[in-house]
Amino acid sequence: MPVLILVVVLVVIAFAFIGLYNKLVTLRNRFKNAFAQIDVQLKRRYDLIPNLVETAKGYIKHERETLEAVTQARNLAYAATQRAAANPADADAVRGAMQADGQLTGVLGRLFAVAEAYPDLKANQTMMTLMEELTSTENKVSFARQAYNDSVMQYNTARETFPTVMVANMFGFTAAQLFEVDSPEERKAPKVSFT
Repeated sequence: MPVLILVVVLVVIAFAFIGLYNKLVTLRNRFKNAFAQIDVQLKRRYDLIPNLVETAKGYIKHERETLEAVTQARNLAYAATQRAAANPADADAVRGAMQADGQLTGVLGRLFAVAEAYPDLKANQTMMTLMEELTSTENKVSFARQAYNDSVMQYNTARETFPTVMVANMFGFTAAQLFEVDSPEERKAPKVSFT
């Protein structure tokens, strides 16, 4: 009888560990999928930017520095995002993608400011359409980031609570990195002037 009780207790403990392990795997896959959704929207953003730059080139030839900065930031952000997408559990890769994305957001703001200064460019239908699509994509990126951060929070919380923390440590489930704004400039509200 005591052996049977011991076997039942061991079986229950084994099933509990299996359940906790499966829960961690599910949550990890959820945050990886959420990062993939960010990646999809960023890919769309990266595809729109060259079209936007090409449309603007004809109107703002002497703003070459801004256009080159946008192109360079886009390429850096794209490469960093690809590294992070290859392994969303790599906190350094995600942090690098966040930094590169922040730089791209900054230079895009400069491009929009330049575009505002050129009425002919603002009135160009292609430019208007591309800017509208880019704005829509920016909103989708924001929502995807929020979903990713929610998934990371669920995963990290589950990973750090008892008794799941024992399973997480045994099987190497590391903490996931939130997608956060690094630079204080990105947190500031943009200045809008109608003069």
